[in-house]
Amino acid sequence: MNILDHFTFENVGYRIEDLETPVPLVDIGIVEHNLRKWQARSDKLGIANRPHIKTHKLAALAKAQIELGARGITVQKLGEAEVMADAGITDMLLTFNVVGAHKLERLAALAKRVNISVVADSREVVEGLSKAGQMAGRDIPVLVECDTGAGRNGVQSPEAAVDLAKFIHASKGLKYGGLMTYPGTRADADKFLAKALELSEQAGLKTEVVSSGGSPDMWKDEGLAHVTEYRVGTYIYFDRSLAERGVCTYDECAVSVLATVVSRPNDQRALIDAGSKALTSDLLGLKGYGVVRELGFAKVYNVNEEHGYLDIADCNDKPKVGDLVRVTPNHVCPVINLFDKVVVVRGKEVLGAVKVDARGMVQ
Repeated sequence: MNILDHFTFENVGYRIEDLETPVPLVDIGIVEHNLRKWQARSDKLGIANRPHIKTHKLAALAKAQIELGARGITVQKLGEAEVMADAGITDMLLTFNVVGAHKLERLAALAKRVNISVVADSREVVEGLSKAGQMAGRDIPVLVECDTGAGRNGVQSPEAAVDLAKFIHASKGLKYGGLMTYPGTRADADKFLAKALELSEQAGLKTEVVSSGGSPDMWKDEGLAHVTEYRVGTYIYFDRSLAERGVCTYDECAVSVLATVVSRPNDQRALIDAGSKALTSDLLGLKGYGVVRELGFAKVYNVNEEHGYLDIADCNDKPKVGDLVRVTPNHVCPVINLFDKVVVVRGKEVLGAVKVDARGMVQ
């Protein structure tokens, strides 16, 4: 497979030095390394890989993931699903409760043209999904979302999971598709899922899919005994937060935000043209909003909307006005969603710009 076969590039020149900033750079060589490494692990474990496209939002990369062996994709919002369906992707899991008449109509339209599964954690959500399935003229698979310790969405006990599964099974336009969770800890999730599977079997329900996920725990082996598929998103790019947690190395971080030094008031700080509208305000428990590796991991210690404050106090070779720096962001997912386009590179070679297909698709 040649990952570049899925891309159509806009010519923006051939040198990084000629690019307009701020702009995310995506190193396609690192992306391919990350994709192949995780797919090999999934294959070895015998667990289906269903990657979350909310990180990259690019149809080209979703297609590359599937070609490498992923079993479809995961989407978080209907807008993402519609974009990916338009690009020809036909197997999706939508892991966000679909609520409201407009959204149910959109779900029904999607279900007429692609294989889409959804989730629910209450009868109210299921009742709406039933209407969508009946509008679509097909049974939409619904996975019961389980709160196994993360404290987000989800039924609160294995017993509640089976009760909702029975309700799904009895609802017109739907079929029980399995269990889904974003675990707090793998051990707690495993106990919850094991009990829910036992109870569902006693109830005569066949659980075909047990979907778990999370890039932070992706290399851990424990707690996967009952999992049939795994959802990861950030793994394709990685970021500072995961590098600092030891999930990846900094060399496996595929995205950096190219920025220009626009001011050097003194020898302690430089101002760059990437603030919260380019790097996000996410800290994720870290100090600063990103680091510049080539400057000894100098931190972007503060941000305004358009300004990033770079700590250069310990830099021997201090950047000058007009110099370019590459910031490894704390949290890559929202960074990509802030830009209409990203520039794909291979090392220092610029391959071209591509549109972020599902940018802003939060409805």
